[in-house]
Amino acid sequence: MCGMQQSRFRYRAVARKIADHIHTGRLAPGTRLPSVRRLSRQEDASITTILHAYELLEREGVVEARPQSGYFVRADPDRMPPEPKESQPPLRPAYVEIADTVSDLLKITRQGDYVPFAAAIPASELLPVRQLQRIMAAISRRTDDAGIHYDLPPGNPELRSQLSRRSIDWGCRLGPDDFIITTGCMEALNLGLRSVARPGAVIAIESPAYYGILMTIAGLGMQALELPTHPSLGVRPADLERILKRRKIDACLLAPNFNNPLGSLMPDESKAELVELLARHEVPLIEDDIYGDLHLGETRPRTAKSFDRKGLVLLCSSFSKTVAPGYRVGYIAPGRYFEKVEQIKFMNTVATNAPCQIALAEFLRAGQYERHLSRMRESLSDQIQSAAAIIRDTFPAGTRVSRPQGGFVLWVELPPGTDSHHLYNRALENRINLMPGLAFSNSDRFRSCIRISCGHAWNDARRAALAKVGGIAAELAPKNSAGKKLAKKKS
Repeated sequence: MCGMQQSRFRYRAVARKIADHIHTGRLAPGTRLPSVRRLSRQEDASITTILHAYELLEREGVVEARPQSGYFVRADPDRMPPEPKESQPPLRPAYVEIADTVSDLLKITRQGDYVPFAAAIPASELLPVRQLQRIMAAISRRTDDAGIHYDLPPGNPELRSQLSRRSIDWGCRLGPDDFIITTGCMEALNLGLRSVARPGAVIAIESPAYYGILMTIAGLGMQALELPTHPSLGVRPADLERILKRRKIDACLLAPNFNNPLGSLMPDESKAELVELLARHEVPLIEDDIYGDLHLGETRPRTAKSFDRKGLVLLCSSFSKTVAPGYRVGYIAPGRYFEKVEQIKFMNTVATNAPCQIALAEFLRAGQYERHLSRMRESLSDQIQSAAAIIRDTFPAGTRVSRPQGGFVLWVELPPGTDSHHLYNRALENRINLMPGLAFSNSDRFRSCIRISCGHAWNDARRAALAKVGGIAAELAPKNSAGKKLAKKKS
C-alpha cells in the first residue's frame, strides 16, 4: 500500500514539475515534450508513472496528445491575441504599382547576416538534404547522360506518374498526362494567367495576397481586384458572387488551402460552391496549392480542383516549400487549357531542370516524401506556436495574430496607426529582417501589418530578435491606442 501511495504522489510530482515549466514560460505552447521513455530515464521513474503524469496534464488541458507524435504543450486560446480582422479592400480593379517597392525589400533577404523573418523559405534542417544528395549521386552513377538532355514539356514521365498517384490525396483522380512540369510554382501561376487572360484583364485575388502574385500580375500588364478575405476561412463565395453580378472578372487566382500570408483554409463546401459559381460564369480559377501538403491538421485538405467538372480550374504547386527550394520544380494541371499552357511553357523556358525532376521522382517513388512531410509538419507546428507565444508576450496590446492552419507564416496586425515600414527599418538596424504589410496589397491597406516567417527552428537569438521587434512595435504604437489598453491591463 505504501508503494502504491508513493507511486501516486510520484506521478503527480512529475506532472506538477512539467506544469511549472509551462506556466513560467520555459516550455512554450507547441513545444514537444520528451518521449515517455526519455522522461522516464530523466526522472528515474517508471514508464507507468510518466504515462499517468502525461494523462493527468492532458485531462487538465495543459498538454495534448498527437497520434504517433507524442505529447505537446497546449496553446491557451484565451491567452492568445485575437485574429486579424476580415479585410475590406476597395472593390475596384487597378494596375499593380508595388513591384519596385517589393524588389527593394527583397534585396535584403539575399544578405545572410540578418535574422530571417522575411522570406517564406524552410530552413535546411527541415529538408531531406542527405536523401536527395544520395539520390543525385546514384542517378549520376547509373547512367552517363542522366539529365543532360532537355526534358521537354510536359516533363519527366515518372514524376508526372508520381503526381498522379498523389492527386488522390487531393481529392482528385488526375492522370500523368494531366500534368505539365514547371520551373517552380511561380512559373505555373504565370503560365496559368497567360493561358486564360490578356493584358488589361481583371484578376480577382485574396487580400492580403502573396506579393509574388501581385508582381506577376503587374508584369503581365493585368489588373488586380482584391477580394474581402476572412483570416480563417479565406474568400467567401457569396462575396465573390455579389461582385460578379456587378462587374466582369476574367480570372481568379486564389489559394483556398493556406493563403500566404494568412494561412486561411477555405472549407470544402465553400470550395465546391466557389468552383460551381465560377463555372456558371465561365471564369477560370488558377489555384495556388503550394502549401497544401503543409497542413497542420490531421488530414490534407481537398483542392478546389477536386470539384472541377468543366476543366476550368488550373491547379498549381511545387516542391519548393516542402523538399528543395533550389530545385525549382513545380507543376500545373491546367484542365482544358493544357495545350495552351504547354505551348507557352516551351516558349517561356523550353524545359525544366531534368536532373532535379529525376531526383524528385525517385524520392516520391521510394515513399520518402510522406515520412518527411510528417516530421516537417510537426516541426513547423511547434515553430508557429512558439512564435505566436512570443508575439503574445512582447508585442503591444491591441496586436492581432493569424491562426494559420497550414504553411509556416504568421500575419501580425499591429495597433492601428503603427507604421510597419518604419518598424521594418528599425528592425534592419538591429540586423532583423521581416516583411512589412505594404508588400501584400496594391491598396496600401496593410501598412500596420507585418508577416513573420517561422521556417527556422527557434533558438535564443531568434527568440530575442522577435521579442526585440515586439519592443520596437510597442515604441511605435500610437499611445492613444495601445498605450490605453496597456494601462487598463496593468490596472
